[in-house]
Amino acid sequence: MRYTPQEIGKLIRETRKGLGVTQEALALTSGTGLRFIIELEKGKETAQIGKVLTILQTLGIQVILTPPAATKRG
Repeated sequence: MRYTPQEIGKLIRETRKGLGVTQEALALTSGTGLRFIIELEKGKETAQIGKVLTILQTLGIQVILTPPAATKRG
């Protein structure tokens, strides 16, 4: 499945709210800034991937990367 930055931001916001965590608390526990959290939840397209992965991990959201099946010709 392919996700847009807006969909990822929405998932983060919904998960955070579902856990009862404020944006401020998420920023503190993930070592990022409040502004970053706000922009990420709005779907900022240029968000730093390292920080995004930290936020996802902090919230318990799993990221699964599956490479394409390798093809061999012989």
